[in-house]
Amino acid sequence: MHRLRSAFALSCLLLAAPAVAQERVIPAENVRLDYAQVLSVEPVYQTLRATRTEQRCDEVPVPKPERPVQEESRWNKVVSSVRGWFGGEDEADAPPVAPPTSTVKVNCRVVPVEREFQRPIAYDVDYIYKGVKYRSRLGEDPGNRLRIRISVAPYVAPAQATASGP
Repeated sequence: MHRLRSAFALSCLLLAAPAVAQERVIPAENVRLDYAQVLSVEPVYQTLRATRTEQRCDEVPVPKPERPVQEESRWNKVVSSVRGWFGGEDEADAPPVAPPTSTVKVNCRVVPVEREFQRPIAYDVDYIYKGVKYRSRLGEDPGNRLRIRISVAPYVAPAQATASGP
């Protein structure tokens, strides 16, 4: 009985051995941060269209009623005569003044007005690090330098599958 248990334990170890031998060790990644020099930044725009309604009216000029002419007061007469002595314009020589007008809105209607907006949604950034040029699309403008993550890990070739037969 004891011998049977030992044989069973040995066969379990032999069956489990290939599984243990095929287990892979994943090498640790070495990471550090550094800065790269930005060469150029190009915004990427999204175009949005919006339609809204506005009221449009035709404007028609309407002359204002003229004020009744008032008699000149003594003070206005004195000022006019003094102005005449010093070469001021006489009222007869003054250019005619057009009566003031106002506008009235008529023929109003509601019309759709389409507007177009552009907004930056990303930035294509060209940068150089250790003599090599790179391009990345970023969510914001990085400025003159770009903080980058440098990762170094050894390359491990994928394990070849062994063909096991029955």
